[in-house]
Amino acid sequence: MNRMKQLCGFLSSNIAVLIIIFSFAAFFYPGGFSWATNYTTVFLGLAMFGMGLTIKSEDFRIVFTRPKDLLIGCLLQFTLMPLAAFALAKLFHLPTDLALGVILVGCCPGGTASNVITYVAGGDVPLSVGMTIVSTILAPVCTPVLVYALAGSWVEVSLYTMMLSVVKVVLLPVLGGILIYRIFPKQVDRCRDFLPLISVAAIVMIISGIVGSNAEKIVTCGALVMIVVAIHNGVGLLLGTLAAKWLKLEDKKVTAIGIEVGMQNSGLAISLAAANFAANPLATLPGAIFSVWHNISGTLYAGIRNRKKREHVNNASSAPAAEQ
Repeated sequence: MNRMKQLCGFLSSNIAVLIIIFSFAAFFYPGGFSWATNYTTVFLGLAMFGMGLTIKSEDFRIVFTRPKDLLIGCLLQFTLMPLAAFALAKLFHLPTDLALGVILVGCCPGGTASNVITYVAGGDVPLSVGMTIVSTILAPVCTPVLVYALAGSWVEVSLYTMMLSVVKVVLLPVLGGILIYRIFPKQVDRCRDFLPLISVAAIVMIISGIVGSNAEKIVTCGALVMIVVAIHNGVGLLLGTLAAKWLKLEDKKVTAIGIEVGMQNSGLAISLAAANFAANPLATLPGAIFSVWHNISGTLYAGIRNRKKREHVNNASSAPAAEQ
């Protein structure tokens, strides 16, 4: 059992590697993975249900005990990333499909991977979890409204249909998971260590399906999307961090907010693109590439934050000796 738990922990913490491996497999053997695109919303629903099963009632206490921190994080989440996505789409003169995909990523709430990266970076994990929960609950309203406002110049956006999509694939599964945990807490706790695998497997299958279905098109526009996605993610991490510092928040909170702002629920972006913009098939591509990249960049960001923290501790400990 312990070995199984270790394996689950290893796979969950190395999701970026799994995504890369399966994406390469899907690229060179698209027929084996393209079928997964027919079940994108199902896979995302499973991922969100898995997230709901891991949420305890204590996690909601942060909403009431630290409203200021959560408000700052969510405001930055739903302003910096959507506006950065819109600006990049204009700056790079992206074609309609790709512009829509980038904006969809920018308008989504924070992803659950941000909680793991925040832990690795030594940030405020409860704050990260709280921001993910709150932004996910706000997503049925905020995400469609932002997409409608920012992507409306490229495509026709149905506000009601998109809201319904977010409710179906995000809000209901998350609430369902929370409800199941409330009813069967002991049973869920017994398998808690294995629950992240639900989300890991679902996200890997979503991205593999997208890569398999768009293998030929990735060759022609993959580099452009990669550049835009990397810049978009970097802007989120940087501006989220700088804004939190400017607001004079504690260092752990700065780390949590920087990561939460920069790491999006790109699985939702893929699902929304597939469900609402079937006429724009490449709109799913930015979300798929973002899913790979933000795990890599998040890990690098965690390393930078940890190094700065160690330097600060070393400088502080050496200061008295210098004075003597």
